[in-house]
Amino acid sequence: MKRTWIFGMVILVFLQSLSVFARGKQAQADTGVLDTSSRVELSMYIIGVEPPRQMELYENFNKIALEKVNATLKVNWLGWAEWPTKYPILFSSGEEFDMTYTATWLNFASLAQRGAFMELDKLWPQYAPKNYARQSKTALGQATVNGHLYCIPTLQATYSAGGPVYRADLATPYGWDGKMNNFEDLEKFLEIVHANNPGIEPYQVYQSGSDADEHFIYFDGMFPVKGSINDFFFIDPRESNPKLFTWWEYGKVRDFLTMMKRWNDKGFIYKSGLSDSDSEKFKNGRSAVYFHNIDTWEEQYRNHPEWDVRWDNFVSDVSNMPFTQDALALPTTSKNPERALALYDYITNDEQVFQAFFYGVEGKSYELVTESGQTWIRAINTDMYSFSNLWAARTNEFMLPVVGAPPDLRERKAAFDAYIKDGVKSQKFRSLVIDTTSVETEYAACISVHQQYWWPLELGYVDMESGLKAYRDNMTAAGIEKVRAVLQRQLDDYVKNYK
Repeated sequence: MKRTWIFGMVILVFLQSLSVFARGKQAQADTGVLDTSSRVELSMYIIGVEPPRQMELYENFNKIALEKVNATLKVNWLGWAEWPTKYPILFSSGEEFDMTYTATWLNFASLAQRGAFMELDKLWPQYAPKNYARQSKTALGQATVNGHLYCIPTLQATYSAGGPVYRADLATPYGWDGKMNNFEDLEKFLEIVHANNPGIEPYQVYQSGSDADEHFIYFDGMFPVKGSINDFFFIDPRESNPKLFTWWEYGKVRDFLTMMKRWNDKGFIYKSGLSDSDSEKFKNGRSAVYFHNIDTWEEQYRNHPEWDVRWDNFVSDVSNMPFTQDALALPTTSKNPERALALYDYITNDEQVFQAFFYGVEGKSYELVTESGQTWIRAINTDMYSFSNLWAARTNEFMLPVVGAPPDLRERKAAFDAYIKDGVKSQKFRSLVIDTTSVETEYAACISVHQQYWWPLELGYVDMESGLKAYRDNMTAAGIEKVRAVLQRQLDDYVKNYK
C-alpha cells in the first residue's frame, strides 16, 4: 500500500511538473515572455575546421549566455571536406539541435521546402524582436519561402558594387593622372602599364572568361536576373514592367565588343587567356587589373601594403547582395527555439555579447588597436583560435575593420548604404529568386553555349559580326526562347506581387 501511495505521489508530481512546463510553453507562445526558469544547453552547427583551443572561447561566451538567457551553447563544426555529405543529413537524421548556419549556396530555399527548418513567422518577432525590427523589406522577402519565414538573414550588408582592383604603383611613376571613373580612364591606365611594365599582364584573364562584360552593362544601370558568372539575361530595373533581354539585343553591345577588340589588339589581353587556369595572377604580382568587389580590394590592400592597390566602383545602381547568402535557421527538431532566438537577439544587438561570440577573448584571440580615433581589430594566436564561422551573425555596426585595411573602407560602404532604398531600382529585384527547374536542360545548354561562344567574342578573339551571329544562332538552338518565356513569367509575377 505504501509503495502504491509513493508511486501515486511520484506520478502526481510528474504530471504537475508537466503541467507547469506546458503552461510555461503556452505562456511563451501566447505572450512572447521568455521562460528562463530552467537551464538548457543549445546546440549549433556551422561549417569549417574547429581550431585546437576554440573551446576556451566558448567557455568564456557561455558565462555571458548563462547570465542573459540561462543557457549554454555547444558549437559543432562540419569540416570543409565533409559538409557536402553531412550537412543535408542533419535534417533527415532526426538529430535534435537548435540552430544552424544556412545560406543560398547551401540550398536554403530547397531545404525549407522539404521541411528542414522551423517556420519563424511568430517566433522570430516574439523572441528576437530587435533583430527582426532591423531587417529590411528586401531581407525579409529573401527569407520567405512559400509565404513563410524560414531563416534570419545577416544584418551585415554586402554590395553589388564592383569595379577595377588595380595597382596604381605600376602607372603613377609614368605620368598617369590618377583618374579611374569609367572605361575610358581604365583604357588609359592599361596603356601606361603595358608600355612600362614588361612581363606584367595588363588585364587579368583566365579560363572563366572576363568580368569586363558584366561591369560594362552594370555601369549602364542594367541588372542580371540570375546573378551568376554565366549571366545572359538582364533587365532595366528603372522600368515598371521590365522585359528580359540578352546580349545581342543590348543596344550598346557593339560599343563593348569594339572596346574589347581594341584592348586585345593593343596587347592588354593575352592571347592564351582562356586556357590559363591561374585565377590569382593579380595576387601573385603577374597582372595589373581585374574586376571585383570592395571586400576583395580590402583583402588585396592588406596583403600587399608595398603596392598602391586601389579600387573604384563601376556599378552605377548599387544594391545589396542577398542577405540570405549568410543566414541562421532553426531546424524542426529544435526543443528550445525560444531560447535560441533570444540568445541570437543578444548576439546581434549587444556589442559585448557579439564580441565574445564572434571575436572571442581580448588578448587571447584578438586585440584592439586605436588609430586616428578609429578602432581596428587584429586576430592573434590564429593557430589556436579563430573568429566565428557563423558569418550570419555579422552586423554593419559591430564588425570592426581589420588592421591594415583601407582607411576609407567604412566611408565608402556608408555611401552605398545612403544610396540604397528598398523598392527602388535594382534593390527592388534583389528578392527575385529565379527557378529554372522546368527548363533545366535548356538552361544548362544555354550556359554551355554562352561559355563556348560569348567568352571568346567578348575578349576580341573572334570577328564581332560573325561571332555575334554564331552566338545568337546557337543560343536559339539551345532553347533560350523557352528559358526566356519561363523566366519572364516569374519576373512578371514578382512585379505584380511585389509589396
